[in-house]
Amino acid sequence: MTIEIKAPTFPESVQDGSIATWHKKPGESVSRDELIVDIETDKVVMEVVAPADGSLSEILKEEGDTVESNEVIAKFEEGAAGSAKGGSDGKDEKPAAEEKSPAQSTKSGESADTGDSSSSDDKLLSPAARKMADENNIDPNSVPGTGKDGRVTKEDVANFLKSGGGKSEPSKASGSSTAEAPVEAPQGERAEKRVPMTRLRKRIAERLLEASNTTAMLTTFNEVNMAPIMELRSKYKDKFEKAHDGTRLGFMGFFVKAAVEALRRFPAVNASIDNNDVVYHGYQDIGVAVSTDKGLVVPVLRNAENMGLADIESTIRDYGLRARDGKLGIEEMTGGTFTITNGGVFGSLLSTPILNMPQSAILGMHKIQERPMAVNGEVKILPMMYLALSYDHRLLDGKEAVQFLVTIKDLLEDPARILLEI
Repeated sequence: MTIEIKAPTFPESVQDGSIATWHKKPGESVSRDELIVDIETDKVVMEVVAPADGSLSEILKEEGDTVESNEVIAKFEEGAAGSAKGGSDGKDEKPAAEEKSPAQSTKSGESADTGDSSSSDDKLLSPAARKMADENNIDPNSVPGTGKDGRVTKEDVANFLKSGGGKSEPSKASGSSTAEAPVEAPQGERAEKRVPMTRLRKRIAERLLEASNTTAMLTTFNEVNMAPIMELRSKYKDKFEKAHDGTRLGFMGFFVKAAVEALRRFPAVNASIDNNDVVYHGYQDIGVAVSTDKGLVVPVLRNAENMGLADIESTIRDYGLRARDGKLGIEEMTGGTFTITNGGVFGSLLSTPILNMPQSAILGMHKIQERPMAVNGEVKILPMMYLALSYDHRLLDGKEAVQFLVTIKDLLEDPARILLEI
């Protein structure tokens, strides 16, 4: 039985997606609920799994193609593993496929009209491989193919060029002079690789550029003595972990709690601009920036004012693990009234974070580093951290922004004040 494989239903905030990676090829056996394809949107990567045991019979959308919500992207044969199109069963299948290479090329997005007199034994080329071969005047039949059924991929053409196989092709194919031949870089040196931007990376770039171009962004700095929190954490971390089912006591929980209290005192920092209006939020939804291989994502702690340290730490850990596995949902990354980002985990000593639109401020944490500090007329070595608060000067005056950051500093240097709300 043939089943249509469709793209997931995208939320209203997502217009479309693109095919990121096909994990299965036509004819390859697939088990029920096994991952078939990844679809990348502006915010997350969505997974599409097999509806039953069987195999893909046809792929309608290639990697890089744009797809809309619930659009058919492939066809699936239930219980037909190994017998689908492109399979290896039967002695006459492969010659038949080779004889119909123009039709197959058209089906996979290639043009069947190549404008030459190629014979029926021409190798199959991916669109990218054909383009690279044409640009370098390479005969595709001279390139060893490593793809399915001998298909020549872009990597095959690149390897062929790297090995020197394309040196004599320009004059052979077009009769041009050697001066017009493409200049090759020395082997093993000055290598370059061009890959398209992912949708997530493009969206991040758009958002950062929007923040830089549309806000009056300014950054103020301060520093905090982390010794009190480090002592508190060292004293209670074992009891905390035991009492809260393995949840570890980290630093981020203290910063979130301090931010919540400071936002209560300075509601404008928790506000946002909507056209000509200022929207004041009566809740604190704190976004926590998480770095992944595919880009920066900001999952949100909803109603952080109602969360305890254990809830904050366990939720942040869960977000971090799922972000790295691409398992975060779009609803978990939308909204937010204030953001905290921690460049210190990578060794950053000082930075100027960029606003997460439409929020009016973002707090930057940094590396904890021991420095000599003057304390009551004496020099002491203390674990210090620089704090940075970037804010939208259209909404926040310098006085308010500085006082907000000083409040966070005071709360962190005397953690009891967070509990007592003083």
